[in-house]
Amino acid sequence: MKILVSYFSVSGVTEKVAKKIASALNGDILEIIPKDKYTNLDLDWHNKMSRSSLEMTNENSRPEILNNIINNEYDKILIGFPIWWGVAPRVINTFIEANDLSNKDIYIFVTSGGSGCEYALEDLKKHYSNLNFVSARRFNGMEDNDDYKKFVRGGV
Repeated sequence: MKILVSYFSVSGVTEKVAKKIASALNGDILEIIPKDKYTNLDLDWHNKMSRSSLEMTNENSRPEILNNIINNEYDKILIGFPIWWGVAPRVINTFIEANDLSNKDIYIFVTSGGSGCEYALEDLKKHYSNLNFVSARRFNGMEDNDDYKKFVRGGV
């Protein structure tokens, strides 16, 4: 069984968690890199005209990414991201739509100061009902290897 831990991180928090998960599960790791990196001004959610605000209020927004294609050898795909406006950043939609994730078990992991992952998971299931989203969990980076292994149940 091959595992891919993919992630989008702006501040480095999700990246740290992704690296811990990949190490614990002996999985490959892939950073989802936006073509245009986000600046602090882009991330100002108080500003309705900031890049992230404009993207998140437009459900059809698909920011370009640099490394959008994964090979088909993986059985389990983990996708990590910070919670934005209660859901996945639109760059995650770009990643999902650029790859054939059918017949894969998909696990979502999120980082957030307070938001849970349930709504983000339900939103992804709604938009990609043809995909097999197995579960989701919020991590803060303080978990141990057993926590990560329990998250991805069965055969890991």
